[in-house]
Amino acid sequence: MTPMIDIVFQMIIFFICTAELERTALDETIKLALAPHGPAVEKKDPRTIVVDVDARGRIKIARVPLSVSTLKAILRKAVAEYGQGTPVVIRADGKTRHETVRRVMDACAAAGLWRVKFAAIKEAAYQSRSGR
Repeated sequence: MTPMIDIVFQMIIFFICTAELERTALDETIKLALAPHGPAVEKKDPRTIVVDVDARGRIKIARVPLSVSTLKAILRKAVAEYGQGTPVVIRADGKTRHETVRRVMDACAAAGLWRVKFAAIKEAAYQSRSGR
């Protein structure tokens, strides 16, 4: 019975740590645009690459600033490892210029990635989050 309890505690610790890592990887300074009629994400593919673009046009993955050429190299490596079906989610600030978002989309296209989505928030979630 004791080894089974040890395993359960190790699993709990593992899931707590991985959940914390995923939460801290997102840049919370990015204020996503509203999309009240967009579909909600139900199931996330573990291969998903999340690219953040802040209001000043800086491109980041997991809070690490990247140049467009570095982003292309990362995306090409993902294609080599996981194939062209690797999903990419672009989290752009609502004030980001389209030109910067377009550079990220072009990097995805250059790497051969076609499953590109844009992150946004539904109006109800936005209102509850901002206290309106």
